[in-house]
Amino acid sequence: MSDVPEEIPRWSRYVAIGDSFTEGLWDDPDGREAAQRGWADLLASHLSARRSAAGEPPLEYANLAIRGRLLRPILVEQVPAALALKPDLVSLVGGGNDLLRPGADVDRMARNLEAGVLRLRKAGVDVLLGTGVDAADSPLVRATRSRVGIYNALIWSMARRHGAYVVDLWGMRSLRDWRMWAEDRIHLTTDGHARVAQGALVGLGLTPDDPAWDDPLTPLPPTPRMQKAREDAAWVREHLYPWATRRLRGTSSGDDRAPKRPELSPVE
Repeated sequence: MSDVPEEIPRWSRYVAIGDSFTEGLWDDPDGREAAQRGWADLLASHLSARRSAAGEPPLEYANLAIRGRLLRPILVEQVPAALALKPDLVSLVGGGNDLLRPGADVDRMARNLEAGVLRLRKAGVDVLLGTGVDAADSPLVRATRSRVGIYNALIWSMARRHGAYVVDLWGMRSLRDWRMWAEDRIHLTTDGHARVAQGALVGLGLTPDDPAWDDPLTPLPPTPRMQKAREDAAWVREHLYPWATRRLRGTSSGDDRAPKRPELSPVE
């Protein structure tokens, strides 16, 4: 890792909103769910460290993201809650759960997202958006690739129109490696979250802490066919089946959950 760049982030109050991706699911290096961090928590730490190094007060940070949330609840519930905290930076990354559904209306999603961005921008808040990840290498999720690509194009267009920032997850080479993904093949590992946090710094126009933040990993030899078949069967049993069951029952992994960090507090 290189020394922390001398750039001083201008933001002092950052609120992250979204779903499990921003909540930080699977980023639990201590093996405890209560210790889960995620890319947004790490981004807040990086921004706060740079402010403190320059003699500024630490960044104040809140994370309102809740796993399982569709885009509309994020916009209807979390955007007003974020505005009530009077931030100067909000990361708004959502829509992944919608795009997994075959009937997703990408144009409607983009219109709703743009309305949320416009509401934040009119309040004087800087906005960090995120594209969807390129799922070309996922046998199941790559069925969503075309609509994710359209959604990404719409995100870049609205960012240009409204002066928003974008973390380009689609363009991250390192995320094409399965070692960046957790056992459920939907959420990132600790290393994946760390790389996205560096990508977020780049998206905000800042220098990353690690120049090699998106370098691909050293390739591994191909997985033997029988081992891959066993891993796929375990994934279906332990992750796909429970997810499909919740869909059929109309429930979510985030039902009855509250945000993990609902109030702004300093990041030490």
